[in-house]
Parts: sequence; structure tokens; C-alpha cells
Amino acid sequence: MRIMMFVSFPNDAFNAAAKDGSVGAKMQKILGAQKPEAAYFMDHSGKRTGVLVLDLANASQIPALAEPWFLTFNASVEIHPVMTPSDLAAAGLEKLGKEWG
Repeated sequence: MRIMMFVSFPNDAFNAAAKDGSVGAKMQKILGAQKPEAAYFMDHSGKRTGVLVLDLANASQIPALAEPWFLTFNASVEIHPVMTPSDLAAAGLEKLGKEWG
């Protein structure tokens, strides 16, 4: 199951890591362990935010993805299942539309 994970960093924890010089090593340690397909960093709603795309074998992997961000940066994490265009094509939308429309 492919997911998109949004990680929002509170200023206090992230600023402290930036000021003490540990932010890069901490980010690389987490990203190296998680091996996202893609990772993007931006501002969102006024907070530093990372967006990671990961492919999970099962839902039991979710704590291992979220906890490093919680524990290292006191971050907020949102996880959303996502589909590729081929996943969407295989979803049977036409059949569902006929059945439920």
C-alpha cells in the first residue's frame, strides 16, 4: 500500500536541532531508515513540512514510520493512502458507478 506521509515540525524542536548542528544528521538517519520513494520539503500552514511517499507491505509498519519523527522532532504526522494512475484504473470505478449511481 502506497502512502503519502506529511510531517510537520514545530519550530522549537527543529530550531534547536538546527542551532546545535544536529538537524542534518537526524533527518538523514530517519530518511535512511525509511527509504522513501520520494521526499519533498516545504512550508505548509506556516510550518516546516516534509512530504514522503512510501510503499508499505502492511499497516503494522506505520508506527516505525511515525515514531522517529515524533520522538526526534516532536513532529505532527499524517498518513494517507494514495493510488497511482494504474491503481485508480484497476479500481473499477465504472462498475461502482453503475452499482451505486
